[in-house]
Amino acid sequence: MSERHSAMDRRRAREFEAFVAGAAGRLLHAATLLTTEQPGVNPQAQRLLTGALARTYADWDRLRGEDPYDRTRQELAARFARSAWRYHKVRGGVLDRLGPQERLILVLRLHEGVAEEQTAALIGLPAERVRAICARAVATLRSAPPAPPRRGRMEALS
Repeated sequence: MSERHSAMDRRRAREFEAFVAGAAGRLLHAATLLTTEQPGVNPQAQRLLTGALARTYADWDRLRGEDPYDRTRQELAARFARSAWRYHKVRGGVLDRLGPQERLILVLRLHEGVAEEQTAALIGLPAERVRAICARAVATLRSAPPAPPRRGRMEALS
């Protein structure tokens, strides 16, 4: 019996590793956009993604034909929404001028290509509200020039 469980655990681990190898880059990019960190220097985005992937792995056997990418993206969005107050610091990212809710909707709609109705259901807002927030976020990004990158104290002194 334990040999069978061991073989199933190895198969499960291989499947999950293959999924992560194919999807982690795009998911990390989405997490980086949400946290407004710089690519390559994104510890909060990495923690956010690690938590989402851990949940997906825990639920791996129960997915039953469900797309693991969608499940991980949903978990990523939910984790971001639950702790959005942590990600409202100016870091110099592309979406820095937007609030957490605007960033979440913009990333889901435009970067991930999630339908308006699915986005609304995922975050618990009416589709019309999602449409309005997305339009406002795009207008904000188009209207104001990007903020200059913040310089560290040592750079400012030199």
